[in-house]
Amino acid sequence: MKRNYKFTISYDGTRYYGWEKQVTQDMTIQGKLETLLSRMTNAPEDKPVTVIGAGRTDSGVHARATVANAFLDTDMTEEEIQDYMNEYLPDDISVNEVRVCSDRFHARFNAIGKTYRYTCWVGASKPVFDRKYVTILEKKPDVELMEQAAKYLEGTHDFKSFCGNKKMKKSTVRCVDTIKIEESGNYIRFYYHGNGFLQNMVRIMTGTLLEVGYGNIKPEEMKDILEALDRSKAGPMARPEGLCMMKVDY
Repeated sequence: MKRNYKFTISYDGTRYYGWEKQVTQDMTIQGKLETLLSRMTNAPEDKPVTVIGAGRTDSGVHARATVANAFLDTDMTEEEIQDYMNEYLPDDISVNEVRVCSDRFHARFNAIGKTYRYTCWVGASKPVFDRKYVTILEKKPDVELMEQAAKYLEGTHDFKSFCGNKKMKKSTVRCVDTIKIEESGNYIRFYYHGNGFLQNMVRIMTGTLLEVGYGNIKPEEMKDILEALDRSKAGPMARPEGLCMMKVDY
């Protein structure tokens, strides 16, 4: 009998072309999971296992605790499924928990909030051991100015100016309830929590806030950028390696 399983997963996205499975590219997180689970359950080729993710991270982006679900026809226990997956998945993907859940549970549609962290490094030295997980900045931005600008982005807005998908037909209204910017030694970390994020939205917001920090955009101009509903009015998209999905709320 098929049952719905919920997975909590961590991955280093450096080698992968994002979460979403692609026809011409097998190096995706979803693709690796579906191939493995289809093999584990001996699923027929015309009916492979489908894995539903909480969000679609970009190429090179990481996840500390994302969530997925899949219907599996297996007699294996939750622990046995976890052990099997961790034995045969690459070392840069870890299944941290497997639990049977309600048939109605949907990793994406049931999510009510997500937390992303974007990490930057500033300094004369190199982040040797963190180099795959930080974005190195050439100069230090003004954190206070970025904090002022971030206040304009908090709340419910139409974030079309911060959407990387120019052909987006669905609503681009989202609620970003908190943005925190923390400075610790050589690190500057941006934390974003909201009910959902558009394609490339966190990276574009970060790139725009950094432009504020460099003095190229005034904090109060953030309001005009939002109201313009025009991607060209926002700043550049920050690099992928500094971004990590931290948590999904249900």
